[in-house]
Amino acid sequence: MTARAHTPENQDELLEYRLSLRLGPVHARQRLGIEREAEALVFGKDHRSFHLENITSAPGFIRFCLKMAGLFRRGQENSRKLTVARNHFHLPDLPEAFEGFRILHLTDLHVDMDEANLQAVMQIIEPLQYDLCVLTGDYRKQTWGPVDAALDGMSRLRSSIRGQACAVLGNHDSVRMLPGLEDMGYTLLMNEMLPIRYKNEEIYLAGVDDAHFYKAHNLHQAGNDIPAGGVGILLSHTPEIWREAAHAGYDVFLCGHTHGGQICLPGGIPVTLDSDCPRHLGRGYWRANGMQGYTSPGAGTSVVNVRLNCPPEVTIHTLTRGPR
Repeated sequence: MTARAHTPENQDELLEYRLSLRLGPVHARQRLGIEREAEALVFGKDHRSFHLENITSAPGFIRFCLKMAGLFRRGQENSRKLTVARNHFHLPDLPEAFEGFRILHLTDLHVDMDEANLQAVMQIIEPLQYDLCVLTGDYRKQTWGPVDAALDGMSRLRSSIRGQACAVLGNHDSVRMLPGLEDMGYTLLMNEMLPIRYKNEEIYLAGVDDAHFYKAHNLHQAGNDIPAGGVGILLSHTPEIWREAAHAGYDVFLCGHTHGGQICLPGGIPVTLDSDCPRHLGRGYWRANGMQGYTSPGAGTSVVNVRLNCPPEVTIHTLTRGPR
């Protein structure tokens, strides 16, 4: 009997089978189907797309405008000058063992966008002290096409992250990346919950699939097994589901997607946040119906590797029982 050739069709079948086992057939079918439909629109004869970054002329046009305004070089330098932001979540019901527990939050890395930015991320996190790393999506430059360059960057980043790294996918990420990311040692939360145990006590980390474009999130499935009174932290790529999450009873909501605007007016006023949420949820700490949230402006860039009046950041969140 001859071995079956590894054709692209066979590889697709194997991927779908593996994703069906990992996610369930409905979730896998939904995510893959929407991705294929979206890519067909991008590459179709009418060149329709669902995002600015899918318009092939957009990066060049924006870059040209910034150069004409004398802002491109400064914006590119800004995009590689990362800051470490520090935030505290005050949680009265936090188990005593988790007092001072530190979470490193990375988001919107777009690791195949700019090698200098990726190197800056790895360099800035190297000396940081934290107990858990979480990543809230958008690891790929494009919203379509090959995933190999993004997976290569994420593999190199994983070697710089100490300990456990839990992640969700964003609207730039293909579900085809999931097996590779998990093989690298990332724990993907696809509408799932993971108890985080520390000194014989637990908090509960939930994560949902992308709610911005794919609408594949399921807050109920992610949070149903969080016990009453347990501290629940939700990872979402986008802040857009803030209202649903707040009424679902999550205590903390961590997200990104907005880039804080990336190119902002003086004073950090974003031109656009590309997110259907109130503007005060577009960057930094916020509260909603008793839930505390944080929208990181992210470490990377999208469309063009520039930032103006909106520095990139990695974030250290510290959990504490004390009053705010």
